[in-house]
Amino acid sequence: MTVFDPIKSFADMRHEFGEHGGVNMSIEASTTFTVLTAETMPEIFHGQLGPEAGGCYLYGRHFNPTVYVLGRQIAAIEGAQAGYCTASGLAAISATLLQLCNSGDHIVAADTIYGGTHALLNEYLPAKANIHSTRVPVDNHDAIRAAFKPNTKALYVESIANPTMVVADIPKLAEIAHEHSVKLVVDNTFTPMILSPIQLGADIVVHSMTKFINGASDIIAGAVCASTEFIQQLMDLHTGSLMLLGPTMDPKVAAEVSLRLPHLAIRMTEHSRRALAVAQRLDELGLDVIYPGLESHPHHALLNNQRNEGFGFGGLLALDAGSESKAFELMETLQNKYHFGFMAVSLGFFDTLMSCSGASTSSEMSEQARQEAGIAPGLVRLSMGLTGTLDQRHEQLESALRDVKLIK
Repeated sequence: MTVFDPIKSFADMRHEFGEHGGVNMSIEASTTFTVLTAETMPEIFHGQLGPEAGGCYLYGRHFNPTVYVLGRQIAAIEGAQAGYCTASGLAAISATLLQLCNSGDHIVAADTIYGGTHALLNEYLPAKANIHSTRVPVDNHDAIRAAFKPNTKALYVESIANPTMVVADIPKLAEIAHEHSVKLVVDNTFTPMILSPIQLGADIVVHSMTKFINGASDIIAGAVCASTEFIQQLMDLHTGSLMLLGPTMDPKVAAEVSLRLPHLAIRMTEHSRRALAVAQRLDELGLDVIYPGLESHPHHALLNNQRNEGFGFGGLLALDAGSESKAFELMETLQNKYHFGFMAVSLGFFDTLMSCSGASTSSEMSEQARQEAGIAPGLVRLSMGLTGTLDQRHEQLESALRDVKLIK
């Protein structure tokens, strides 16, 4: 296990009190900011002054004080120099890749990733920006090395692959990327607190904060954590992808997300505890369950070696029901008869969410691409919630499995 402590890093960050001494930071709702002297404004536009130099702000699409503080908090949790927040996770991903790449550049990416990211890499960026990618299994390091080209600018992976639960060897991937003078970008949405990719050698971490970090499935949000230099590049008034494409986070949203960070560690620990218990029970029943917390998982030792102590192995697991029709039947039974959880995309909610990945979040991939990535037609992804007791959930799950004849 790694020695980085995200709880301590977050706690050590200077607390931002409210404007009138409130224990929570104030919401700065202004879209534009005044200066005391006329000479200050051109200095801001030229990059000589800003939040870290002179405490100056310009415009809400640039830096906002409330969003800026949230970015610092996420950076502290990740062990990064700096961070800034966006309107969505995909905004964080697309802005990062567009900042790293110009027209004609190339990206090496894992073959199993979130469907929206797949569509961005395989369809949108080639058509709109002449940026192409090569997709390779994240655990095949020889194939990754072979995929690099002279114009490769980024190696993009997920810390744990969505939805196959393949674990990335982040130190090794960082070594390969840096051999080619390329940035390693890691989507850490599945494992906040559990993994700290920058501490393991990654250059940039992106998050969909819509998921575990937010925790209530009521806010769309994203974040980029990296060096101060890279965050400044993203916000550059002339060439910054966040500044010029404008995926701005609302300061009211930033304040809401900030209030949920102090109990993120507690939530992640409990999500992991429940996911492990359910995975162990499914394994005992002889079902085809995929969870990196199981010792039978091929990457169990790898994740155990990389993770921060005390947070478990994550809140997601997958069960292969054998066919799409059987997966649908199982989910409908779990939701409509036993109230085990909800059929819905996304993850990290306080109730359990279930989806058949091949027919939902990975449907942007072709059938061949899904086969190559190991996404079986009957693969059901479970994001384990926090409600109910484990005994109750075990009973509901086993009853549903009997009803659909997956167990006797």
